[in-house]
Amino acid sequence: MSIWALYAPVTLRDGSWDISRQRVGEAMIDRIGEYAPNIRDAIIDWELFTPQNLEERVYLTDENIRQLDITPQDNFSGARRDAVRLSHSGGGLYLCDAGTPPGGEVTGAPDHNAAHAVLKNWEMA
Repeated sequence: MSIWALYAPVTLRDGSWDISRQRVGEAMIDRIGEYAPNIRDAIIDWELFTPQNLEERVYLTDENIRQLDITPQDNFSGARRDAVRLSHSGGGLYLCDAGTPPGGEVTGAPDHNAAHAVLKNWEMA
């Protein structure tokens, strides 16, 4: 099982991730245990990847898989959709990475949107 905890701070207010890793991991398991009481019995081993680990291993700076912060207002305001239209009209450049609206992670939504923009432009040609 993998757990992806979003919005962990890159820098902790008190201490460092190296010092807090065990405590934070245990707290996460305890929280899951509130909903799955036998979770500790099922765990053979666990590892907590900190923002620094993610940057070192997969070059994910500031542990932001979306490349920028996305708020609910961004998705509903239309501003990000306008940005998509502008970026897709740039002479054959179609953006489909994790920072492209409607937001990243590995949803496929930016890829889907870029593919549909390509098809729409081909129909116009």
